[in-house]
Amino acid sequence: MTTLKGPGIFLAQFAGDQPPFNDLKSICTWAHSLGFKGVQIPTNNDQFIDLQKAAESKTYADEVKGLVNDCGMEITELSTHLQGQLVAVNPAYDLLFDSFAPESVRNNPKARTEWAIQQMKYAAKASQNLGLNAHATFSGSLLWHTFHPWPQRPAGLVEEGFTELARRWTPILNVFDECGVDACYEIHPGEDLFDGDTYEMFLEKVNNHPRACLLYDPSHFVLQCLDYIEYIDIFHERIKAFHVKDSEFNPTGRKGAFGGYQPWLKRAGRYRSPGDGQVDFRTIFSKLAEYDFKGWAVMEWECCLKNAEDGAKEGARFIQDHIIRVTEKAFDDFAATVKDDELNRRVLGLN
Repeated sequence: MTTLKGPGIFLAQFAGDQPPFNDLKSICTWAHSLGFKGVQIPTNNDQFIDLQKAAESKTYADEVKGLVNDCGMEITELSTHLQGQLVAVNPAYDLLFDSFAPESVRNNPKARTEWAIQQMKYAAKASQNLGLNAHATFSGSLLWHTFHPWPQRPAGLVEEGFTELARRWTPILNVFDECGVDACYEIHPGEDLFDGDTYEMFLEKVNNHPRACLLYDPSHFVLQCLDYIEYIDIFHERIKAFHVKDSEFNPTGRKGAFGGYQPWLKRAGRYRSPGDGQVDFRTIFSKLAEYDFKGWAVMEWECCLKNAEDGAKEGARFIQDHIIRVTEKAFDDFAATVKDDELNRRVLGLN
Protein backbone atom coordinates (compact mmCIF):
# COMPACT_ATOMS: atom_id res chain seq x y z
CA MET A 1 0.00 0.00 0.00
CA THR A 2 1.07 3.58 -0.63
CA THR A 3 0.18 6.95 0.86
CA LEU A 4 -1.04 9.18 -1.97
CA LYS A 5 0.90 12.34 -2.73
CA GLY A 6 -0.94 15.64 -2.48
CA PRO A 7 -2.71 17.87 -2.48
CA GLY A 8 -2.00 18.99 -6.02
CA ILE A 9 -3.84 21.47 -8.23
CA PHE A 10 -4.40 21.59 -11.99
CA LEU A 11 -3.56 25.14 -13.05
CA ALA A 12 -5.57 25.30 -16.30
CA GLN A 13 -8.79 26.66 -14.80
CA PHE A 14 -6.92 29.32 -12.78
CA ALA A 15 -4.62 30.73 -15.44
CA GLY A 16 -5.30 34.38 -16.29
CA ASP A 17 -3.74 37.68 -17.22
CA GLN A 18 -3.82 39.17 -13.72
CA PRO A 19 -1.54 38.39 -10.73
CA PRO A 20 -1.12 35.91 -9.16
CA PHE A 21 -2.46 33.80 -12.02
CA ASN A 22 -0.39 35.15 -14.90
CA ASP A 23 3.00 33.46 -14.43
CA LEU A 24 4.35 30.23 -13.00
CA LYS A 25 6.14 31.66 -9.96
CA SER A 26 3.18 33.76 -8.84
CA ILE A 27 0.60 31.02 -9.26
CA CYS A 28 2.82 28.47 -7.49
CA THR A 29 3.30 30.88 -4.59
CA TRP A 30 -0.46 31.37 -4.41
CA ALA A 31 -1.17 27.64 -4.54
CA HIS A 32 1.42 26.95 -1.84
CA SER A 33 -0.21 29.55 0.43
CA LEU A 34 -3.45 27.54 0.24
CA GLY A 35 -1.77 24.30 1.27
CA PHE A 36 -1.11 22.68 -2.09
CA LYS A 37 2.12 20.78 -2.56
CA GLY A 38 2.07 20.12 -6.29
CA VAL A 39 0.98 21.68 -9.58
CA GLN A 40 -0.20 20.01 -12.77
CA ILE A 41 0.90 22.36 -15.54
CA PRO A 42 -1.04 22.93 -18.78
CA THR A 43 1.17 23.24 -21.85
CA ASN A 44 -1.14 24.62 -24.53
CA ASN A 45 0.63 28.00 -24.44
CA ASP A 46 3.87 29.41 -23.09
CA GLN A 47 2.35 31.14 -20.06
CA PHE A 48 3.74 28.63 -17.58
CA ILE A 49 6.13 26.51 -19.63
CA ASP A 50 7.52 26.40 -23.17
CA LEU A 51 6.82 22.77 -24.06
CA GLN A 52 9.19 22.49 -27.01
CA LYS A 53 12.00 24.16 -25.10
CA ALA A 54 11.46 21.86 -22.12
CA ALA A 55 11.70 18.91 -24.49
CA GLU A 56 14.85 20.11 -26.23
CA SER A 57 16.72 21.68 -23.31
CA LYS A 58 17.38 19.81 -20.07
CA THR A 59 18.83 23.06 -18.70
CA TYR A 60 15.56 24.90 -19.29
CA ALA A 61 13.56 22.01 -17.80
CA ASP A 62 15.77 22.12 -14.70
CA GLU A 63 15.15 25.87 -14.43
CA VAL A 64 11.37 25.36 -14.54
CA LYS A 65 11.56 22.57 -12.00
CA GLY A 66 13.82 24.68 -9.77
CA LEU A 67 11.43 27.63 -9.91
CA VAL A 68 8.53 25.42 -8.82
CA ASN A 69 10.62 23.81 -6.07
CA ASP A 70 11.73 27.23 -4.80
CA CYS A 71 8.04 27.99 -4.23
CA GLY A 72 7.80 24.92 -1.99
CA MET A 73 6.02 22.91 -4.69
CA GLU A 74 6.54 19.97 -7.02
CA ILE A 75 5.36 19.38 -10.58
CA THR A 76 2.86 16.52 -10.50
CA GLU A 77 2.42 16.11 -14.27
CA LEU A 78 2.32 18.13 -17.44
CA SER A 79 -1.01 18.29 -19.29
CA THR A 80 -1.71 18.23 -23.03
CA HIS A 81 -5.48 17.90 -22.92
CA LEU A 82 -6.00 20.37 -25.77
CA GLN A 83 -3.16 19.04 -27.94
CA GLY A 84 -4.24 15.43 -27.35
CA GLN A 85 -7.75 16.38 -28.44
CA LEU A 86 -6.33 17.54 -31.77
CA VAL A 87 -4.59 14.23 -32.51
CA ALA A 88 -7.99 13.05 -33.80
CA VAL A 89 -10.76 15.44 -34.82
CA ASN A 90 -13.82 14.49 -36.85
CA PRO A 91 -14.46 17.07 -39.60
CA ALA A 92 -17.78 17.92 -37.94
CA TYR A 93 -15.76 19.58 -35.17
CA ASP A 94 -13.04 21.23 -37.26
CA LEU A 95 -14.37 24.75 -36.86
CA LEU A 96 -14.79 24.52 -33.08
CA PHE A 97 -11.51 22.76 -32.32
CA ASP A 98 -9.42 25.01 -34.55
CA SER A 99 -9.31 27.49 -31.66
CA PHE A 100 -7.18 24.99 -29.71
CA ALA A 101 -4.44 25.19 -32.35
CA PRO A 102 -2.02 27.97 -33.32
CA GLU A 103 -3.16 30.18 -36.17
CA SER A 104 -0.51 28.73 -38.47
CA VAL A 105 -2.36 25.39 -38.71
CA ARG A 106 -5.97 26.50 -38.53
CA ASN A 107 -8.23 25.66 -41.48
CA ASN A 108 -5.74 22.89 -42.29
CA PRO A 109 -6.75 19.63 -40.55
CA LYS A 110 -3.74 17.68 -41.81
CA ALA A 111 -1.25 20.29 -40.55
CA ARG A 112 -3.17 20.62 -37.29
CA THR A 113 -2.98 16.86 -36.68
CA GLU A 114 0.75 16.80 -37.43
CA TRP A 115 1.26 19.72 -35.04
CA ALA A 116 -0.68 17.94 -32.29
CA ILE A 117 1.27 14.71 -32.73
CA GLN A 118 4.55 16.60 -32.48
CA GLN A 119 3.28 18.37 -29.36
CA MET A 120 2.61 15.01 -27.76
CA LYS A 121 6.13 13.83 -28.55
CA TYR A 122 7.51 17.03 -27.03
CA ALA A 123 5.40 16.33 -23.95
CA ALA A 124 6.97 12.91 -23.50
CA LYS A 125 10.51 14.26 -23.70
CA ALA A 126 9.71 17.33 -21.56
CA SER A 127 8.23 15.06 -18.89
CA GLN A 128 11.39 12.97 -18.94
CA ASN A 129 13.57 16.07 -18.63
CA LEU A 130 11.50 17.19 -15.64
CA GLY A 131 11.83 13.80 -13.93
CA LEU A 132 8.12 12.98 -14.27
CA ASN A 133 6.72 9.51 -14.88
CA ALA A 134 3.09 10.31 -15.82
CA HIS A 135 1.42 12.70 -18.24
CA ALA A 136 -2.22 13.88 -18.50
CA THR A 137 -3.98 14.09 -21.87
CA PHE A 138 -7.07 13.42 -24.00
CA SER A 139 -7.39 10.85 -26.80
CA GLY A 140 -9.26 12.95 -29.33
CA SER A 141 -12.24 11.59 -31.20
CA LEU A 142 -13.30 10.42 -34.64
CA LEU A 143 -16.47 8.63 -33.49
CA TRP A 144 -18.08 10.75 -30.75
CA HIS A 145 -20.76 12.15 -33.08
CA THR A 146 -22.06 8.57 -33.48
CA PHE A 147 -22.23 7.58 -29.80
CA HIS A 148 -26.05 7.48 -29.92
CA PRO A 149 -26.56 5.35 -33.04
CA TRP A 150 -29.25 7.07 -35.07
CA PRO A 151 -29.13 6.51 -37.92
CA GLN A 152 -27.69 3.07 -37.30
CA ARG A 153 -23.90 3.02 -37.45
CA PRO A 154 -22.56 1.40 -40.63
CA ALA A 155 -21.10 -2.06 -40.07
CA GLY A 156 -17.40 -1.84 -39.16
CA LEU A 157 -17.45 1.90 -38.43
CA VAL A 158 -16.39 1.58 -34.79
CA GLU A 159 -13.62 -0.87 -35.60
CA GLU A 160 -12.29 1.40 -38.34
CA GLY A 161 -12.42 4.42 -36.03
CA PHE A 162 -10.42 2.72 -33.30
CA THR A 163 -7.96 1.31 -35.82
CA GLU A 164 -7.24 4.83 -37.05
CA LEU A 165 -7.06 6.23 -33.52
CA ALA A 166 -4.52 3.55 -32.62
CA ARG A 167 -2.55 4.21 -35.82
CA ARG A 168 -2.10 7.84 -34.77
CA TRP A 169 -1.35 7.16 -31.13
CA THR A 170 0.98 4.15 -31.34
CA PRO A 171 4.04 6.15 -32.50
CA ILE A 172 3.32 8.68 -29.76
CA LEU A 173 3.06 5.95 -27.14
CA ASN A 174 6.34 4.53 -28.37
CA VAL A 175 8.03 7.88 -27.69
CA PHE A 176 6.49 7.95 -24.22
CA ASP A 177 7.89 4.45 -23.68
CA GLU A 178 11.36 5.55 -24.78
CA CYS A 179 11.12 8.40 -22.26
CA GLY A 180 9.84 6.20 -19.41
CA VAL A 181 6.58 8.16 -19.06
CA ASP A 182 2.98 6.90 -18.90
CA ALA A 183 0.46 8.65 -21.17
CA CYS A 184 -2.65 8.95 -18.98
CA TYR A 185 -5.87 9.39 -20.94
CA GLU A 186 -8.61 11.22 -19.10
CA ILE A 187 -11.72 9.16 -19.87
CA HIS A 188 -14.13 11.91 -20.81
CA PRO A 189 -17.29 12.66 -22.83
CA GLY A 190 -16.35 14.04 -26.23
CA GLU A 191 -13.37 11.67 -26.51
CA ASP A 192 -13.42 8.29 -28.19
CA LEU A 193 -12.16 6.97 -24.84
CA PHE A 194 -15.15 7.90 -22.68
CA ASP A 195 -15.75 4.77 -20.57
CA GLY A 196 -14.25 1.39 -19.74
CA ASP A 197 -15.46 -0.39 -22.89
CA THR A 198 -14.01 2.24 -25.22
CA TYR A 199 -10.71 2.24 -23.34
CA GLU A 200 -10.48 -1.54 -23.69
CA MET A 201 -11.24 -1.34 -27.42
CA PHE A 202 -8.42 1.17 -27.81
CA LEU A 203 -6.09 -0.91 -25.65
CA GLU A 204 -6.65 -3.91 -27.90
CA LYS A 205 -5.86 -1.85 -30.99
CA VAL A 206 -2.56 -0.60 -29.51
CA ASN A 207 -1.61 -4.17 -28.51
CA ASN A 208 -1.98 -3.44 -24.79
CA HIS A 209 0.75 -0.83 -25.01
CA PRO A 210 2.32 -0.48 -21.55
CA ARG A 211 2.20 3.34 -21.74
CA ALA A 212 -1.49 3.59 -22.67
CA CYS A 213 -2.63 4.37 -19.13
CA LEU A 214 -5.43 6.23 -17.38
CA LEU A 215 -6.17 9.48 -15.61
CA TYR A 216 -8.96 8.64 -13.17
CA ASP A 217 -11.63 11.34 -12.79
CA PRO A 218 -14.82 10.02 -11.15
CA SER A 219 -16.85 13.16 -11.88
CA HIS A 220 -17.40 12.11 -15.50
CA PHE A 221 -18.60 8.68 -14.45
CA VAL A 222 -21.29 10.06 -12.12
CA LEU A 223 -22.77 11.87 -15.11
CA GLN A 224 -22.69 8.60 -17.11
CA CYS A 225 -24.19 6.54 -14.26
CA LEU A 226 -21.08 4.31 -14.41
CA ASP A 227 -19.88 2.46 -11.30
CA TYR A 228 -16.74 4.53 -10.61
CA ILE A 229 -15.72 2.38 -7.63
CA GLU A 230 -15.74 -0.91 -9.54
CA TYR A 231 -13.88 0.91 -12.32
CA ILE A 232 -10.89 1.18 -9.93
CA ASP A 233 -11.10 -2.56 -9.20
CA ILE A 234 -11.05 -3.29 -12.95
CA PHE A 235 -8.44 -0.79 -14.14
CA HIS A 236 -6.27 -0.03 -11.10
CA GLU A 237 -3.14 -1.39 -12.77
CA ARG A 238 -3.52 1.24 -15.51
CA ILE A 239 -4.50 4.20 -13.33
CA LYS A 240 -1.42 6.43 -13.08
CA ALA A 241 -2.99 9.88 -12.52
CA PHE A 242 -5.96 11.14 -10.49
CA HIS A 243 -8.17 14.23 -10.70
CA VAL A 244 -10.15 15.11 -7.60
CA LYS A 245 -13.27 16.63 -9.15
CA ASP A 246 -16.80 16.30 -7.83
CA SER A 247 -20.13 16.14 -9.63
CA GLU A 248 -23.79 15.41 -9.13
CA PHE A 249 -26.56 13.84 -11.20
CA ASN A 250 -30.12 14.90 -10.39
CA PRO A 251 -32.45 13.87 -13.25
CA THR A 252 -35.93 15.34 -13.51
CA GLY A 253 -39.01 14.74 -15.63
CA ARG A 254 -37.52 17.15 -18.16
CA LYS A 255 -33.82 16.29 -18.36
CA GLY A 256 -31.34 13.50 -17.79
CA ALA A 257 -27.88 12.46 -18.95
CA PHE A 258 -28.01 14.32 -22.27
CA GLY A 259 -28.67 17.66 -20.55
CA GLY A 260 -31.33 19.23 -22.76
CA TYR A 261 -28.87 21.76 -24.29
CA GLN A 262 -29.00 23.62 -20.99
CA PRO A 263 -26.13 25.64 -19.41
CA TRP A 264 -24.21 23.82 -16.69
CA LEU A 265 -26.21 25.41 -13.90
CA LYS A 266 -29.46 23.95 -15.25
CA ARG A 267 -28.24 20.52 -16.29
CA ALA A 268 -29.15 17.30 -14.44
CA GLY A 269 -25.46 16.42 -14.39
CA ARG A 270 -23.24 19.19 -13.00
CA TYR A 271 -19.60 19.45 -11.99
CA ARG A 272 -19.05 20.69 -8.45
CA SER A 273 -16.21 21.67 -6.13
CA PRO A 274 -14.73 18.79 -4.10
CA GLY A 275 -17.11 17.84 -1.31
CA ASP A 276 -20.14 19.62 -2.78
CA GLY A 277 -21.26 16.80 -5.07
CA GLN A 278 -22.10 13.11 -4.86
CA VAL A 279 -18.73 11.41 -5.42
CA ASP A 280 -17.72 9.00 -2.64
CA PHE A 281 -14.15 10.19 -2.24
CA ARG A 282 -13.57 8.32 1.04
CA THR A 283 -13.96 5.01 -0.75
CA ILE A 284 -11.93 6.22 -3.75
CA PHE A 285 -8.97 7.30 -1.62
CA SER A 286 -9.17 4.00 0.27
CA LYS A 287 -9.22 2.00 -2.97
CA LEU A 288 -6.27 3.86 -4.48
CA ALA A 289 -4.22 3.41 -1.32
CA GLU A 290 -5.13 -0.28 -1.20
CA TYR A 291 -4.08 -0.75 -4.83
CA ASP A 292 -0.72 0.95 -4.26
CA PHE A 293 -1.40 4.04 -6.42
CA LYS A 294 1.85 6.01 -6.36
CA GLY A 295 0.66 9.22 -7.98
CA TRP A 296 -0.78 12.55 -6.94
CA ALA A 297 -4.27 13.54 -5.87
CA VAL A 298 -4.75 16.65 -8.04
CA MET A 299 -7.73 18.96 -7.67
CA GLU A 300 -9.35 20.01 -10.94
CA TRP A 301 -11.73 22.86 -10.23
CA GLU A 302 -14.87 22.97 -12.33
CA CYS A 303 -17.99 24.19 -10.54
CA CYS A 304 -21.08 25.95 -11.85
CA LEU A 305 -21.77 27.59 -8.48
CA LYS A 306 -18.72 28.24 -6.33
CA ASN A 307 -16.05 30.90 -6.77
CA ALA A 308 -12.84 29.37 -8.11
CA GLU A 309 -10.57 30.74 -5.38
CA ASP A 310 -12.91 29.51 -2.66
CA GLY A 311 -13.01 26.13 -4.40
CA ALA A 312 -9.21 26.00 -4.43
CA LYS A 313 -8.90 26.94 -0.76
CA GLU A 314 -11.44 24.32 0.28
CA GLY A 315 -10.05 21.78 -2.19
CA ALA A 316 -6.58 21.76 -0.65
CA ARG A 317 -8.05 20.96 2.78
CA PHE A 318 -10.46 18.42 1.28
CA ILE A 319 -7.70 16.42 -0.36
CA GLN A 320 -5.44 16.60 2.67
CA ASP A 321 -8.26 15.33 4.87
CA HIS A 322 -8.89 12.39 2.53
CA ILE A 323 -5.31 11.23 2.02
CA ILE A 324 -4.81 8.07 4.05
CA ARG A 325 -1.40 7.65 5.67
CA VAL A 326 -1.21 3.91 5.24
CA THR A 327 -0.33 1.68 8.13
CA GLU A 328 3.02 -0.08 8.31
CA LYS A 329 1.74 -2.87 10.53
CA ALA A 330 -1.38 -4.96 11.01
CA PHE A 331 -3.71 -3.89 13.81
CA ASP A 332 -3.51 -7.35 15.40
CA ASP A 333 0.28 -7.60 15.33
CA PHE A 334 0.26 -7.43 19.13
CA ALA A 335 -1.05 -11.02 19.12
CA ALA A 336 1.36 -12.31 16.49
CA THR A 337 3.46 -15.43 16.98
CA VAL A 338 6.72 -16.56 15.43
CA LYS A 339 6.54 -19.15 12.66
CA ASP A 340 6.57 -22.64 14.12
CA ASP A 341 6.07 -25.47 11.62
CA GLU A 342 5.44 -28.04 14.33
CA LEU A 343 2.77 -25.83 15.97
CA ASN A 344 1.08 -25.23 12.61
CA ARG A 345 0.83 -28.98 11.95
CA ARG A 346 -0.61 -29.57 15.40
CA VAL A 347 -3.23 -26.79 14.88
CA LEU A 348 -4.21 -28.51 11.62
CA GLY A 349 -4.47 -31.83 13.40
CA LEU A 350 -1.68 -33.35 11.31
CA ASN A 351 0.43 -34.66 14.21
